[in-house]
Amino acid sequence: MATCKQESPVLSLELPHEFEDLSGMVQIDLKVVVAALTQRAGERLLLTRRETQQLRRRLWNNLAQAVNDAVEPLSADRR
Repeated sequence: MATCKQESPVLSLELPHEFEDLSGMVQIDLKVVVAALTQRAGERLLLTRRETQQLRRRLWNNLAQAVNDAVEPLSADRR
């Protein structure tokens, strides 16, 4: 019997309070970047639907984590 690999959950943006007003804009920008990269990869590499979904999730999680990590030290709580 084959086992299914559990998909990782989609990460959320966790911007510090000082950047809350930008969270919507950043989230929309990330969605656009992920969609453009996924679409291009799907077209060029002829990805299956599952591969496309996995790529989209991986891209989102990595970009969201990078933004979270980069902005987190800028919080007033950390100063």
